[in-house]
Amino acid sequence: MNFIIWLVVGGIIGWLASIVMKRDAQQGIFLNIIVGIVGAFLGGFLANMLGIGGGDINSGNLSVPSLLISFIGAVVLLLIVNMFTRGRAR
Repeated sequence: MNFIIWLVVGGIIGWLASIVMKRDAQQGIFLNIIVGIVGAFLGGFLANMLGIGGGDINSGNLSVPSLLISFIGAVVLLLIVNMFTRGRAR
């Protein structure tokens, strides 16, 4: 069941983050899912480092704070990707 949640919620979070970061035209559904899942891991790691807690979607916690942490992690991941691909993706 967690795998399906990763795919669906990760895809939605990745898609929303790509819209916010204006990378939606450059990514397909597969990359949106990857960005959502990896962003959730990154967001959970950053939240635990900062002592915020709340978990993320990867820990099976499907609540508003966990979705927000996962979304912020996906946006941070796309910020990092934008830093490395700024001059190439045109």
